[in-house]
Amino acid sequence: MTATAHALVALVAVLHLYFLVLEMFLWQRPPGRRLSGFDAETARTTAPLAANQGLYNGFLAAGLVWGLVAAPPTGHRVQVFFLVCVVIAGLYGGATANRRVYAAQALPGALALAAVLAAR
Repeated sequence: MTATAHALVALVAVLHLYFLVLEMFLWQRPPGRRLSGFDAETARTTAPLAANQGLYNGFLAAGLVWGLVAAPPTGHRVQVFFLVCVVIAGLYGGATANRRVYAAQALPGALALAAVLAAR
């Protein structure tokens, strides 16, 4: 079960690194515009906000990687903390920004959290 939990935590970290790249560097390009549905002007004006979101996603990814490499019991505790943050952010984003955030962020975070807790 521990290997599965670690794989899911790593997957969530990779997803958040992808979100970082998308929001910080690709927001005004086709991938970011497809995600947001914004026209070029709206993407341009919202780019600083998206970059800020991307930075936070990078912090979540960094925390999850830290949790994977830290020795027990710190690693477990760090994983739980950052996965709870991911789930809360995903629930908030799904409720306030776009319902797709539930599936893209909250669900993977919740599955990884469940696996980490079950592996303990």
